[in-house]
Amino acid sequence: MAEAGFRTFHPPALRSLQGLIPWQEGLLSVDPRSGYWVSLNLSTEDIRILNPDTTHYLQDIGGWSWDGQALWFTDREQVYVSQVQRAGEVWHLAEPVVACTLDDRAEGISKRGECLYISSQGRGCIWVIRVSDGKLLQSWPKPGVGISQLTFIDDTLWLCDDIEQTLYQLDPQTGQVQLSVLTPYEHPVGVALWQGRYYVAYAGEEPYIRDEPNASQPLQLGFRDRVLIHPLVFRYYPEGQYTLSNGYVLELSYVEEWSPLEAVQLSQVEWRIALPATTDRQRVRRVEPVGMPFTVDWEQGQPVAVFRFDQLQQQQAHLFGWRAELEVFSIKYQIPPGAGTVPPLPPELQQQYLIDDDELSMDEPIIQEAAREAVADARTFAEKLLAIRNYVYDRMRYYMKSSIDPPHIALKRGTGSCGEYVGIMLALLRLNGIACRTAGRYKCPKTPELKQVPLLPQFNHVWLEVYWPGRGWLPIESNTDHLPERPWLQPQRFFLGLAWFHLELGRGIRFERLRLPDGSRPEVGLGDLAINHIGCILHAEIAPPTPPDK
Repeated sequence: MAEAGFRTFHPPALRSLQGLIPWQEGLLSVDPRSGYWVSLNLSTEDIRILNPDTTHYLQDIGGWSWDGQALWFTDREQVYVSQVQRAGEVWHLAEPVVACTLDDRAEGISKRGECLYISSQGRGCIWVIRVSDGKLLQSWPKPGVGISQLTFIDDTLWLCDDIEQTLYQLDPQTGQVQLSVLTPYEHPVGVALWQGRYYVAYAGEEPYIRDEPNASQPLQLGFRDRVLIHPLVFRYYPEGQYTLSNGYVLELSYVEEWSPLEAVQLSQVEWRIALPATTDRQRVRRVEPVGMPFTVDWEQGQPVAVFRFDQLQQQQAHLFGWRAELEVFSIKYQIPPGAGTVPPLPPELQQQYLIDDDELSMDEPIIQEAAREAVADARTFAEKLLAIRNYVYDRMRYYMKSSIDPPHIALKRGTGSCGEYVGIMLALLRLNGIACRTAGRYKCPKTPELKQVPLLPQFNHVWLEVYWPGRGWLPIESNTDHLPERPWLQPQRFFLGLAWFHLELGRGIRFERLRLPDGSRPEVGLGDLAINHIGCILHAEIAPPTPPDK
């Protein structure tokens, strides 16, 4: 698909958005901050306020739905209905009347026939209510932990969750999740199908550098509203049971600058740097050397660039690394309903991925007790994975540090970096018989609107992969989904999923290391020998490939 097909609409003057419904030239939506009910022309990017005299009715509402004659919306525990009369370009809203009162605060709402489908973050559920008498017909668990908006697309119920960065396709009869799709931007607040293409609305805040000419420090950090509508393209791959969504052609470079802090002299050195991996969601188009040539070696099925030096001394100057062009997509693996028993773990994986091979503290009493306690109420394989992740989230707080302590020290302390989150999870998973390994290594800055602009990741990042027998290696983020300021929320955005900005380098192997002729490693650390330079450039947004026919 051509990049032009991914044009983003930034509606002027809107402070927020909520919900989307297809309408003639484009979409209808509501700005609950201003109370505007607006039509959005996707061809001309025109915007019009439909209710100029009745904006006060829609201020601070939770969600809305339109059935062609009346506007239905939620406001705290009440559901209101307002009849709509059209007079040319102006749509007059009659004074709203209460249609029903709920047991808790409600947000999303969608009217379908004689039923209202209503979501509640506080209750964590979706209510199905009969319009005629307000009777509760069904109540389903709500996927996701954030504020959700609901809409029907064809005969399917869709839910978008602003915290999970995810769209869920639900069975309208049972509420069962059929598909889940990660979105390229954060805070989705509405989805609609218009002229054969899905569009998603996003509303949140973004940081920016504000120029204050009269201040002593004229450049200051500020925040502003960000409202946009962007096409969404996704594909479901039944064989692997996952979805891919909006991807990017991305140029990634990793270059080392030889700059030792102290006098050093090394002979016959192999400097080994992992190369980008080919995975379900990441494809390598090309790789080329930067600064000096390299050869490619393989470690546990992963490609590694090998740079060879006869001598490395403090007075020398060297630049060496690689540049790769990648296709990266967001991926979300689906958990089939009733997924329970899984095949036994192959013996070779037991020998390699159930042992303490990296100071995982698996013989420490605090870690062994944590491994038992974490899965006390879990039964299925998927439940154990989530229980262990949530156990670590409940007991840890993120704190970035330059060194990584063993899991028993980090768990007792209660704070740690992404690497320490990973270490604890690896230990608890392996003690429960679940094969796992480290993955990573960087994340591209989350600014997909910035194309052909150098983007600089500020620090490295690691997560982990678990081996699901019968399905293969699946990702689990280390700490990105952890919200310590709201510990009652446990998002699953990157539980068995990764966003387009995750860059996979060296899965299950060390990302970078030196090898001397006798196979040993130098006593001095890599961080004391060289400065790494990492850069990303987004070239184009692309659609996922069509799944192959069987």
